[in-house]
Amino acid sequence: MSNVTITAVTDDARRAEWVDFGFASNAADPNYAPNLRSEEIGKVTPGKNPFFEHARVQLFLARRDGKVVGRISAHFDELALAQPAEQGMGPGTGNWGGLESEDPQVAALLIARAEQWLREQGMTRVIAPLNLSVWEEPGLLVKGHDHPPMYMMGHQAPRYQPWIEGAGYTLAKRLFTYDLAIDRDFPELIQRIVASGEKNARIRIRNVSLKHFDRDVGIICHILNDAWSDNWGFVPFTESEIAYTAKSLKPLVKEDLIRIAEYDGEPVAFMMTIPDFNRALMKFNRRSGKPTLLGWIRIALWLRKPRPADMRVPLMGVLKRLQSSRMASQLAFMMIEYIRRSAISEYEGKRAEIGWILEDNQGMVAIADAIGSKINKQYNVYEKTL
Repeated sequence: MSNVTITAVTDDARRAEWVDFGFASNAADPNYAPNLRSEEIGKVTPGKNPFFEHARVQLFLARRDGKVVGRISAHFDELALAQPAEQGMGPGTGNWGGLESEDPQVAALLIARAEQWLREQGMTRVIAPLNLSVWEEPGLLVKGHDHPPMYMMGHQAPRYQPWIEGAGYTLAKRLFTYDLAIDRDFPELIQRIVASGEKNARIRIRNVSLKHFDRDVGIICHILNDAWSDNWGFVPFTESEIAYTAKSLKPLVKEDLIRIAEYDGEPVAFMMTIPDFNRALMKFNRRSGKPTLLGWIRIALWLRKPRPADMRVPLMGVLKRLQSSRMASQLAFMMIEYIRRSAISEYEGKRAEIGWILEDNQGMVAIADAIGSKINKQYNVYEKTL
């Protein structure tokens, strides 16, 4: 162990090494879905990712005899520190994420170094892993390693669970994703609820508009920040993050797959669905995250008309004042059904993944159960007192 050194990343060259080790560490895993290298570098670069506007981040690399053998990030978010402690974050809560190592001893050294940095910043507890925020790739995959993740979800090897738990971390929260067959009708009860809503002149379910994209993004994020504000782990989206996320997701936006529900003309709910970009990335992207020229062309063609395409529902929400009401579930079922129809007819979709969903989010769990979806992945978020 004496020949292992942990060093802080302080320049672009080392930052690129940090990103590239993530690809190298997972290259042999057939279910690993590599993101684009440029996006991964942008995510951990100050000035590119607006997360850095309200967070402090330190990346670390582990080397053995000069060769990179591990990585981790340590960070804390000022917006998370300002949240109520009973919601998971709160004062003194830091995070780490992006852990990659083939060696349990190196992993232990990296976790210890991240904890040391967090203590030096005044943190007293850790919620991990987060890569980087709760909105990006939260949690450690502990069930569902036998199939690839959908876009914007993490995929970690099974070896990490005992390493993290062996470092003194205990379970804070479980996050689930749900698999849904969309090429069959929903149960009759759901169909009746949707039909009833269609007769209500006060309800309107509309597509997002690419012509008025910025307007609709603002509407969605307003609903999102309100709807999720009492959830465990919630940290509000900033204006900069809204613009950043909208720009990065715009190539995947299809108007008929993202719906806004209006009641008496007021936007009160939304559901965001995107084609599973990982399908294209795994097919045309090298394990280095750098597609060939032909790969880029094929990715561009896929983005233009993704077909056949499975679907992921990363976000949906209903204004807080309507939650736990019959109206909330009716709007949710209507949006899900309308998007299901489009996914089949326009994109030849056969399955969708909903999530992540907090284990104790009773409203969303009830909706997922009602439409016949089943848990297909579990991510653990851990905590530890420093």
